[in-house]
Parts: sequence; C-alpha cells; structure tokens
Amino acid sequence: MNEQTYISRPSRQSGVTMVELLIAMVIGIFLVGGVLQIFSSARQTYRVHDATSRMQEGGRMALEVLSRDIRMADYWGCASNSIQMVNNLDPTGTGYTDFVTGGIVGTDGGGMAPDSITLRGGVNAGIAIEPPYGPQASAVIKVNVGNGLAEGDIVMVSDCTNGDVFQISNSNPDGSGNLVHNTGNGAPGNYNATNPGCPGGGNAHCLSKVYGGDAKILLTREIIYNISTGSEGEPALFRNGAEFVDGIENLQILYGEDIDGSGTPNYFVPEGQVANMDAVISIRIAIVTRSYDDFLTDGIAQNYNVLGTNVVAPDQRLRQVYTSTIAVRNRL
Repeated sequence: MNEQTYISRPSRQSGVTMVELLIAMVIGIFLVGGVLQIFSSARQTYRVHDATSRMQEGGRMALEVLSRDIRMADYWGCASNSIQMVNNLDPTGTGYTDFVTGGIVGTDGGGMAPDSITLRGGVNAGIAIEPPYGPQASAVIKVNVGNGLAEGDIVMVSDCTNGDVFQISNSNPDGSGNLVHNTGNGAPGNYNATNPGCPGGGNAHCLSKVYGGDAKILLTREIIYNISTGSEGEPALFRNGAEFVDGIENLQILYGEDIDGSGTPNYFVPEGQVANMDAVISIRIAIVTRSYDDFLTDGIAQNYNVLGTNVVAPDQRLRQVYTSTIAVRNRL
C-alpha cells in the first residue's frame, strides 16, 4: 500500500488592493458630490418657489384691498363731493380729521422712494333721519333705535345738497335713537364757531342746517396707506398705522386727472404734478414685493420696471411688481 503524501500550501490572501481602494474612494467622492449638487439645487429651487409664493400671496392681497378702498373713496352720500361738507370736529382736538379737503390726498416720496395715499369718505350705514326734525340746527338728531352707533363715533349727516361731520357726544345712541353733538365731549370733540347754522357763533355745536327725512347718517372713515418697517424688520404695507402685509417694499402711485370733463383721464402723473386733486378719477398703483431671503438670483442683480421706470435691485433678493389702474367710482 502506497503511502500518500500531502503537501500543505499557504492559502491566498483575500481583500482589495490599495489601487482598488483608491478607485472606490474616487467613485464615492463623485457620487457624494453628485448627491450634494442635487440637494443644493433642489434646496435653491425650493427657496425660490417658496419666496415666489409668499410674494404672490402678499402682492395679491395688498392689491385687492387697496384697490377696493380706492374705488370706494370720496363717497359723501348723495352729496356730490366733500366741498358740500361742513366739518364740525374740533380742529384742536386729538384725532381730528380734515374731511373737507378732499376724499383723496397723496404724498410723493420722490424718485423711487415709497409714496403714500389717504382715502376719505363715508360708509352707508342705512340709518335714516326720523321726525321730529330740528327745530334748530343745534337740536338732537333722531334716528331709529338699534342703529349700532356708540358714543364717540364720528359720523356724517348728508342729504343731496349739504352734509355735516360731527362726533356723537351722548351715551347709548343705539338704545335711545338720539344723536347729540355737543362740544367738548370726547376726542376730538365738536367745535365750529363759524358754522352757518348758528350765525355769529352763538352755538359752537350747531350743524349747517336742519336736516329732514331725505337725509341719512353715514359712518366716516379715513384710510392711510404707507410703507414702513414691519415687526420682522422687513418692509411692509401699513394701513392706518397697523402692519397690513409684510414683504411689500414699495408703493408707487400715479393719478389720472380728467381736465376736460370727458370721464376719461387725460394723463397719469405723480402727486406733485396733479393740477386739481378733485379732478382725479382714476389711480394707477404699483406694489413691489420682496423676498425675505437674499442670494436667490444666482449672483445676478434683478431688473424690474415700476410704472415705466427701470430699477436695478441692490441685492440678490427676488422682487415682483403688481400694477393696477382703479377707477374712483364716486367721481365718475
């Protein structure tokens, strides 16, 4: 029997070589770089889309509300304009509003600095004057009970020939149906010693006339729009001193003046070039919205146009311009 001899051989080592490891590392770096590039691109796309959505939402809201208020400006009941109004508020009192200087007052910021606009007028409250009427211009005005009015409300009584603005000075006008307009009660209070209803200043809280059943009580309003810094440190549109829509960087306004009585604006000009603000029948506004985030334009300064003026952005934020031309209905 032959004896078999077995010779043991060393087993081969398993694993990767240094070259293979280096190649794998290079491939991994390329893969990670690609993933990071995709992530960065997706993140930038999301930032742009999110900023655009925010700007669209803010711009549309600001445009809608501002347009609505402009359309309803300069309403004085069936009186044609504020020239027929007598303001009986105390001009020295806190919160005095000059309702008779016109329903539309603007300020021009100059260049591309933000403009502002003030809109005044009445709001039909459906409150009619009831008998007894008078008998003198200083008498209490009678209206229906449950009228929703309160002490301190500034209202307007108006028929088709005249109108008077005054502050309700008595408590509980809603329950009593009485509208008293005494002097020195509330802010600004009533005081008009030159009112034609009481010649010689004998009674400083007179109205200009005794109003009858053809007159109505309207609520008064003054709405001021301007641009200022909001609570988040970003520019915002303010309405009567309260932050209304943030992210609004600019408000530019042109006034359409009808100088020939055709019912169509002859031209649109800034506030400083308006010859007669009472002849303005249309207003063109441009609202510029701005993104919160910077570095969204890939290093290229954005160019945009505001009412015919080309503007170059000072940074890399996104901006959108919303423009509309609004007819002042109560002047047509």
